[in-house]
Amino acid sequence: MSLPRVVAVAPGSPAQRAGLEPGDEVCTVNGHQPRDVIQWQLLTDDADLDVEVRRGGLDLELSVPKAAGEPLGVEVHSALFDQVRTCDNHCEFCFIYQLPPGLRKSLYVKDDDYRLSFLYGNFTTLTRFTELDLERVVTERLGPLFVSIHATDPEVRTEMLRNRRGATSLRWLGALLDQGVEVHGQIVVCPGVNDGDVLDDTLAGVLDRFPRLATMCVVPLGLSRYSKEGSLRVHTVDEARAVVDTVEEWQGVFLDVLGRRLVFAADEYYLLAGRPFPTADAYEGFPQHENGVGMARTFELELMGEKDTATGVHAGFFSWVDGAPAEGYRAPRLNNGKRGVTRDRTSGPVAVLTGEYGAQILGPLLEQVGRDDVRVLPVRNEFFGGNIGVTGLLVGEDIARVLRDEPEGHRYLLPDVCLSKGAFLDGTTPADLPRPVEVVPTDGVALREALGL
Repeated sequence: MSLPRVVAVAPGSPAQRAGLEPGDEVCTVNGHQPRDVIQWQLLTDDADLDVEVRRGGLDLELSVPKAAGEPLGVEVHSALFDQVRTCDNHCEFCFIYQLPPGLRKSLYVKDDDYRLSFLYGNFTTLTRFTELDLERVVTERLGPLFVSIHATDPEVRTEMLRNRRGATSLRWLGALLDQGVEVHGQIVVCPGVNDGDVLDDTLAGVLDRFPRLATMCVVPLGLSRYSKEGSLRVHTVDEARAVVDTVEEWQGVFLDVLGRRLVFAADEYYLLAGRPFPTADAYEGFPQHENGVGMARTFELELMGEKDTATGVHAGFFSWVDGAPAEGYRAPRLNNGKRGVTRDRTSGPVAVLTGEYGAQILGPLLEQVGRDDVRVLPVRNEFFGGNIGVTGLLVGEDIARVLRDEPEGHRYLLPDVCLSKGAFLDGTTPADLPRPVEVVPTDGVALREALGL
């Protein structure tokens, strides 16, 4: 197990006053060695800490006077100090198996760690969950958690996960819900595997066995050109419409029985089916926004000025855990920490770069804005291919291909969801693009501001 390493110390904080420095490795806090940032938060929340650190090969003991609940003022290098609990499932639809070689090593790590589910909203299958894990989750109230369900039929779930524990691991979901832990579920639908009657059976199983689920999203599988699974295929229009119909029918059932809709179809399904998005109130507060449910409707409200602030992260613990580094899709989008670029918003025509799905949403919305100088510039994802059309998976190579044919002197707005710590998935950066771009937050409020509306 590695030691938490200090990467930043807040000026004027108890940590700075006590002499903690970036680069220090924290051996113990009040005699305990934390194994993750969750335990770190609980230990450093106490008053008057005794901290043992290792600095340049020397072991030091520091006394940190502070009030109970006062932030220590330290950011550490990782969310987990012991090993990430990796996933031992072999789901044919897993997108990590569909990545090309040569990307950042971290992208190929398959985690099935409930702690990362709690911290960052990652989905876990619970196939590696244990009694000790349950005890910790319940004792420390580690919620919400996010669970991949896919199917409630044991045989179907086992087949989808390619793991015999898939047949029994949902018992942990029942145990978590029985203990009052908030859990959100997910179903990735693979055509011919868990759609149709199986999807109906799964939703019936949720009502019967897991009615305490907070919400559940139904999303289509993403299929890249690197997939080696010959049986996988994308949805037909009729299949997408059938999924939407099934979800909406079950929303009515859940409303009648539980007083809430519980299950929601991803925006992508409505695009595939050619159906209008549900009204804003049908999303019941957009609890699955980060998973692609209700993003389009939220964006519309923000762009049209009907929603004053951008929809933030509804899930996870990161927003207030002291010291947790931002990771995954919550990582800083730009290395300098700035979320956008400020410039004269009246200079030149504007093109908004987006994925193919985003273009279907943005096009009609920008027509309503009534600005002849603003257009949508869709980018086809040739890097991943397949049915990958979401903006968050665009890479610099594809964006550069589109921009080379575009005129100079225009403003090109790039959603920050394409970036992680200032870089695209293929390792390139906005500085590598053939035209200057303005990186703006991926929400309607930011776009409205960038356009000067």
